[in-house]
Amino acid sequence: MLILVTGATGKVGRAFISRLRREVPAPAIRALCHNRRLTEEDGLSVVVGSISDRTVCREAMRGVTHVVHLATCKETPDEVMDVTVKGLFWLLEEFRQSPDAERFVLIGGDAAVGHFFHRHPAPITEDAPHMAYPGCYALSKVIEEVMVEQYGIQYGIDWCCLRAPWIMEKDDFRYSLSFGDDVFGGPDWKTLVPPDVAERSLREGAVPLLQEADGTPLKRNFVHVDDLVEAIVLALTAPVARQRLYNIAMDEPVDYGAVAAHLAETRGLPATPIRASYVSNWLDNSRAKAELGWRPAYDLRRLIDSAWDYVRPAEEPRRVWYPG
Repeated sequence: MLILVTGATGKVGRAFISRLRREVPAPAIRALCHNRRLTEEDGLSVVVGSISDRTVCREAMRGVTHVVHLATCKETPDEVMDVTVKGLFWLLEEFRQSPDAERFVLIGGDAAVGHFFHRHPAPITEDAPHMAYPGCYALSKVIEEVMVEQYGIQYGIDWCCLRAPWIMEKDDFRYSLSFGDDVFGGPDWKTLVPPDVAERSLREGAVPLLQEADGTPLKRNFVHVDDLVEAIVLALTAPVARQRLYNIAMDEPVDYGAVAAHLAETRGLPATPIRASYVSNWLDNSRAKAELGWRPAYDLRRLIDSAWDYVRPAEEPRRVWYPG
């Protein structure tokens, strides 16, 4: 088995490679790197170049049996089509023609079904329709899922898509609730309240209590990187995963009301209610549990506590590599 990992320097790529190297003696892994690089070590080779270049994809795919495709763009219109459409197209073209190819694993996102922009009348299963929200990122996630499915129909390739919501690691979740400029991802909370409220919230260490328009605490889907990596490991070789899409998320979406209550009880932190036009959704993970035997280890309390308890080493400054 030779596994190609695209987006290998991101949080999921690094965690996946680290997991394999801990559990498999000298695993055969090839990392496709572009802006950032990994160091070649025993069992790990590196191909450098842009995924939008077919010659790079051809070199990266040589002898590969399994692909874990993580490379993506956020709201970067100048790059998103080259990376997430052309890049995936070239990878799939090389994969379908390769005598060594066995399984192509795509890591998708809940942006393909509208995230918290479009309301679904029931828990979101893998049969829910695609519903991109405004912006190029959500559109690209829809296109990715459609492309791998169609390659299965056109050429019979063995693919599996793991659709993940927002992926957390280390202290990510803590910074996703910051009223400061260090906020991770969105919404940017300080822009949703008057300046004096934002300043007070930052000063007091308050966390946002996101609410729907009617005042109901919003529920949003998350997954911890360790749980996603476990799903990738299972999906790589499970026979049942052939041409299957799986939602990979926590058993329940994160309830911002429950987050505020837990942090008030355990850390003495206040909360700032924020009403917005976003809507609650529930990403149903029952197919992955039933077919792959996968179970998420992180629930709400563990997600919160692990983020607040994490002590970042001095040599590991917090950096966000992508916008959005």
